[in-house]
Amino acid sequence: MDAILSQKISDLEKKVEVVLRQLESFKQGFPFLSLVGPATPARGIQVWEENQVQHYQRYFSSKAVGLDIVKFVPASGAASRMFKDLFSFLEVDGELAKNGFAQKFIENLQQFAFYQDLDEVLKQKGESIASLLEKKEYKKLVAALLTETGLNYGNLPKGLLKFHAYSDSSRCPAEEHLIEGIQYGVGKNKQVQIHFTVSPEHEEGFVKEINQHLTRLKEQTGLAFTLSYSHQKKSTDTIAVDEANEPFLEEGGSLLFRPAGHGALLENLNEVAADLIFIKNIDNVVPDRLKQVTKSYKMALAGLLLEVQARVFEALKALEEVTSQSVSKAKEVYVSELGGIIPDTIQNANLSEQAGFFEAKLNRPIRVCGMVKNTGEPGGGPFWIQEKDGTQSLQILETAQIDLNNPESKSHFLASTHFNPVDLVCGMRDYRGQAFDLLQFRDMNTGFITAKSKSGKVVKALELPGLWNGAMAHWNTLFVEVPLITFNPVKTINDLLREEHQA
Repeated sequence: MDAILSQKISDLEKKVEVVLRQLESFKQGFPFLSLVGPATPARGIQVWEENQVQHYQRYFSSKAVGLDIVKFVPASGAASRMFKDLFSFLEVDGELAKNGFAQKFIENLQQFAFYQDLDEVLKQKGESIASLLEKKEYKKLVAALLTETGLNYGNLPKGLLKFHAYSDSSRCPAEEHLIEGIQYGVGKNKQVQIHFTVSPEHEEGFVKEINQHLTRLKEQTGLAFTLSYSHQKKSTDTIAVDEANEPFLEEGGSLLFRPAGHGALLENLNEVAADLIFIKNIDNVVPDRLKQVTKSYKMALAGLLLEVQARVFEALKALEEVTSQSVSKAKEVYVSELGGIIPDTIQNANLSEQAGFFEAKLNRPIRVCGMVKNTGEPGGGPFWIQEKDGTQSLQILETAQIDLNNPESKSHFLASTHFNPVDLVCGMRDYRGQAFDLLQFRDMNTGFITAKSKSGKVVKALELPGLWNGAMAHWNTLFVEVPLITFNPVKTINDLLREEHQA
């Protein structure tokens, strides 16, 4: 790296050695992971009977009163992608027959929770939804929803859009997450703690929205609420390059750094003080009538984590004195509770080496991840991968991490039965009660390279290992099948017309 480029990096308060590694990653790429096979109910995914769900619920309930519990909700970014088809509609002649998506939206306007708000903002200008429909001024109607002259939904985050209409009010996802927190996120001192990761420009809107509900919810429940917010750190932004993998230079010669994807939120998660953290995306919420299943399984997933964690902690405490009994106990927990594979080198090692192996494998953050049956949704799924030390581990992989040109890997991919809905419960402390440094448990070889555009030119961007992918690669992982009804993301505005989002 030449001195001028090095100085530019330093001037941006970036570490030169970190940027050098990023540039090297563009040139070398990221290796595909070595698949053993998909995690399935036959091996790797637990499928519970109702009595098991109830057992783990009860176990969680018995322990929650003594725990610091936080609900962690990634909620950054605008909802503009939800409205991609409606923005396209604004750019054409406004004929519904040419745009099936816009036609469905217009024909079902009354079913959206923001219907009254949209009508009200139009009435302030002497119009109404009814008058615009009558005049077939559909573009004006869509513009009133999306732009600053109306509700400005095209520039707001998903968390602040009206998703669900009730008889007496309408709720946005931020409020629905508050309600969910009451149902399964009550911890020590009757406290509901929720942490939202938000864009800086949206934090004020989140605070305003949530604060208008807190007094009522406190009075109704007798619970205390602690809300906190954080932003994706600029320090995690990664350098962008051109097609030749050279640093992309903007006008004036400045370097371009870009946000590094949701994997950058590992640093935010690392700073949340808690015993137990639930992770769930901002848009995966349902009306009250469907929340019971989510509540049951969230509590049950946490119960499984705490039960397994208790056995892991017992084994680690026993290993403080290396004996054949303590090593045998650790081995039993590693194999039976975590599905661990013990390589021959450890099977034949002396007692001290075995103790070191099991201590390293057990003393890690633990996560329990809900998995739904694969219905063709794009995104990651659960797999077994081969580790370099001869062990195997459960991982959530994205398609880009799998070599689909390799027949064996492709067959494993096609045999996958389940999908990752981002439904995680995380154990954040070790057996001595100390917080893990989560940055020590990620695999930096599992990042992603994506192609973007900037000023009409191709830009290659580098994303850090995904938050539930490589960022948690060296956690202990358990997978559990959860009902499909617990997974209801809103990718487009018309997804809100699904029966699951109608209150």
